This record gives sequence, C-alpha cells and structure tokens, in this order.
Amino acid sequence: MLYAKSLQKYYGDLHVLKGVDVTIEKGEIVSIVGASGAGKSTLLHILGTLDKPDEGSLLVDDIDVLKLSGDKLASFRNDRISFIFQFHNLLPEFTAEENIWIPGLIGKKPENILRKRTAELANLLGISSRLDHKPAQLSGGEQQRVAVARALVNSPDIIFADEPSGNLDTENAQALHELFFKLRDELGQSFVIVTHNQSLAGMSDRMLTMKDGRILP
Repeated sequence: MLYAKSLQKYYGDLHVLKGVDVTIEKGEIVSIVGASGAGKSTLLHILGTLDKPDEGSLLVDDIDVLKLSGDKLASFRNDRISFIFQFHNLLPEFTAEENIWIPGLIGKKPENILRKRTAELANLLGISSRLDHKPAQLSGGEQQRVAVARALVNSPDIIFADEPSGNLDTENAQALHELFFKLRDELGQSFVIVTHNQSLAGMSDRMLTMKDGRILP
C-alpha cells in the first residue's frame, strides 16, 4: 500500500534521515520507536506528505506522491490520509460535531453525508452525547476521541499518529490504544504511530526502531 525507498532528509548540515526504507500494508498497525532525535517525526511527516525528502521515493497505491503538488497534493492528502497528534488542535469556537466535519467540508462533502458519517463515528467512539459540546466542555480523553473522529471522517486509507497518547493519563492512553485496534478491525485502515509508549508499541503488528536516522534491522 505504502512504499518508501531510500529516504534522505537534511536540515542544513544535519543529516536527519539516512536512507530509510518503509513498507506499510493495508490494515496494518505499525509503530515507530526510538530515542528523541532519531528521526521518527521527520519520517512520519514525510510519509504523510507534510514534508518532502531530499532524496528517495514514496508511493501510495502506485501513486508517486512526490510528484504531486499544489491542489493535487492537498486533495490527495485530504482524501487518502489523515493525522492524529499529541495535542488535539480542536477549534475552541466550534462544537465537537463541527470540529469533526472540518476535513469533510474541505473536501466539499454534502452536509447530510457528513452528519451521517459523524453520527456513525461518534457512536463507534462513544462520544454521541458530546457532539454539541465545545472542546472546553470535554475531558482530555473526549477531546482526543473527537480528534480521532475528525481524522476518520473522510475514510482515509492511512492514519498517521504522532505521540497520540502523550498528553493523556494512563487510563485514557490505554483506551485510545485499544480504540486504534478496534478501528482497524472494523474499518480496515492502516495506522502508522510514532510513540514512546512501550505498551502501544508492543501491541502493534510491527515495531520499527529508529536510531540516528536509520531503521534498525
């Protein structure tokens, strides 16, 4: 599904990625672990098209993603991939439901379709009774579930998560980890997760360990 080959990335004189190869299959949960500064987030941002490598190739379902730019790249990103971050980045002036809709509105999906999809996801995520609440009225775990629903509203093929439970307490972190596997089983999406949480990493189908810009064998 996703194939990255020989990814190289420099920031000035700093050589961050040193020839990284990654393959992600459909419906697979892959965790990326390693010490701070190993290149994990840089790799995730490149795989998720938020950044570009200086060298290497990146294919998603045989689409050469690195050749896309402008509106074509934005459309591909909005339709096919999504992101969950440590900080949920919900817009405080909007309700949970309205926050969930945002990627769908960008993709110009009809409101009736978005409303139905949001209701389905809210039920799956256990936040149906919280949709009319604004972020300040939600707990940390509820806010992160809204962020997860927002990431799923366009039915992306791959979800990239950067320390998704890093801002949650132990109980909510465990619930979020279990939720990822439930979503994979029910919706069939792939997850690529950068994490320092060894419990989550150990639950994954595969764990990739990075050190000094490389994936260890």
